[in-house]
Amino acid sequence: MAKSDEFRDHIQQGYTFKDDSILLGAAMLEGEVVSGAQVSAPLRTFNRHGLIAGATGTGKTKTLQNIAERLSEKGVPVLLMDIKGDLSGLAAAAAENPKIHERHAKIGSPWKPMQYPVELLSLSGEPGARLRATVSEFGPVLFSKILGVNETQAGVISLVFKYCDDKHLPLLDLKDFRKALQFLTYDGKDEIAGEYGAISPASSGAILRKVVELEEQDADVFFGEKSFDVQDLLRTDDRGMGLIHIVRLTDIQDRPKLFSTFMLSLLAEVYSTLPEVGDKADPKLIIFLDEAHLIFNEASKALLSQLEAIVKLIRSKGVGLFFVTQLPTDVPDEILSQLGMKIQHALRAFTAKDRQAIKLTAENYPITAYYDTATVLTH
Repeated sequence: MAKSDEFRDHIQQGYTFKDDSILLGAAMLEGEVVSGAQVSAPLRTFNRHGLIAGATGTGKTKTLQNIAERLSEKGVPVLLMDIKGDLSGLAAAAAENPKIHERHAKIGSPWKPMQYPVELLSLSGEPGARLRATVSEFGPVLFSKILGVNETQAGVISLVFKYCDDKHLPLLDLKDFRKALQFLTYDGKDEIAGEYGAISPASSGAILRKVVELEEQDADVFFGEKSFDVQDLLRTDDRGMGLIHIVRLTDIQDRPKLFSTFMLSLLAEVYSTLPEVGDKADPKLIIFLDEAHLIFNEASKALLSQLEAIVKLIRSKGVGLFFVTQLPTDVPDEILSQLGMKIQHALRAFTAKDRQAIKLTAENYPITAYYDTATVLTH
């Protein structure tokens, strides 16, 4: 048997599934596409989370788009974080191109232009429906972790939330919280002393500085009414295709605190709202986090701990998270260990540290007689 025939049989055996799956592409051997060696992924695996990694210009965004389209065709809704502004093209059918037809002929899957159901969302002034959430909906624990306060200050925040809840005072935005904290620290201190306890000006001042830091990254545009509804993300169109929601984030690359706040709010709301579904054969929602390192930049240990907990638990809700980044090391080990699917694009080695990273990445793949994984990863 020819080597290519052995390789095709090997791929076919490894990528034959009982449940529904989506086509990712075709396997290559010695630089050539092998006919019939299609590579697919079961729908069931997508809510086990994943990673799409690779150097700049290696096609991560195209992989993300392809997977989003295939999921939509299967009726699975998708939420995309569009940092670079190059994902909204999914809303229009692509122009005919001989190279695309040639590529799909090699894969063994015919291609036809298609317009996918897309809705644009925004956190700021970008086009799209504005996503917002109230301070009250965060709750004192989550709000404290976003601010990165210590235990004493977290207790003060809990006091503010408790007082406002007891008095039926809504905490809609950061201005509401700031005014409530200032009132309870000074003018209202006698009112709360007996039942709630006093708030020291030092603790109040430290919390206010954290709030100002959040406001400086324009997080105040996110806090307020009307709150987003998680159920809106789970819709399909009249063709049965899953809606692709694209959150336009091109103007917040330098505001990681705002991005982290939004993501933590979104994931917490998804987890608290959706019912337990166990190991579903088809996911309810897949979320792709492009430029994932922005979530973890300047994130406190408490915030990372909260993210880790949600990543572990949200799978039971039928929701999958995919982190898209240049290096697997951009994602903390505690979260990386929870990712069940990995799509690795080419890596670049300029330093000894880079070469060591490629070696370690290659060692995480199964040994195969057909590839030298460390060599392939640099091509």
